[in-house]
Amino acid sequence: MKNILFLSGKGGTGKTSLAGAFAVLTQEKVLADCDVEAANLHLLLEPQIVSEGVFQGIKLAIKDNDRCIACGKCREVCRFRAIDEQFNIDSYMCEGCGACAYVCPSDAITLSLVDCGRWYTATTRLGPLAGAELYPGEETSGKLVAMVKQKAMELAEEAELQTLLSDGSPGIGCPVIASVSGVSAVILVTEPTLSGLHDLERILGVVEHFGVPAYLVINKADLNATISTQIEDFAKRRKLAVLGRIPYDDMVTKMMIQGKCAVEDRDSQAGEAMRDIFSRFTETSK
Repeated sequence: MKNILFLSGKGGTGKTSLAGAFAVLTQEKVLADCDVEAANLHLLLEPQIVSEGVFQGIKLAIKDNDRCIACGKCREVCRFRAIDEQFNIDSYMCEGCGACAYVCPSDAITLSLVDCGRWYTATTRLGPLAGAELYPGEETSGKLVAMVKQKAMELAEEAELQTLLSDGSPGIGCPVIASVSGVSAVILVTEPTLSGLHDLERILGVVEHFGVPAYLVINKADLNATISTQIEDFAKRRKLAVLGRIPYDDMVTKMMIQGKCAVEDRDSQAGEAMRDIFSRFTETSK
């Protein structure tokens, strides 16, 4: 299977817009939104939920007050200060390490899975979609991304499709690392700012660590031609193929408001650039 992942070193670079454009231009594919902490690819797709479920990524300590003998051993071993003087467990402080349950002589403490988010699969106007939402403040985003990828692969096998387009998270954290593993190619999207260049260097380091072929797109490139040139010089030094530049275009936002992609408007300059980028990627990644 050809698995193409879209990443950016920071949020707001236009990564999802380009992923949506590829979704329009690719004939037969499955879509995955791996940005489980702030998903927005679905805004372009008109999804209809087919299946969904609860994601339980961590365990927390739960105390049975009737069995507790107040010996204090749990509080002695807790390194996260999650147990107070009355031996009550603070779920916000608990890390689920299990030390308290291990030393409890009366088996009053057990580890229990808790709901951390939800996953779903859907039909959309552009093809099958797998996505998820991590609840605010919860952890294990990488495990939830792995679940999204698994659901997307199941959709691909069911529909006998050979292309998977995945919209990843910004940055270089756990969800990005989980997204990168096992993909065929990564398309990095940056913008012509000094922070954009800095964050591009960081995310490229992650992609290179996994040995995945990478390509670069500069979005809103005409807003600062000087830095766009600096980014291309950086790409040349790092042997990073540049697929093209996308100009700033109000039509991108106008189409988003309608729940569509810029490539669906033939008068959009950004849409035309995205079509050229898609063609260039299709040729170079054969």
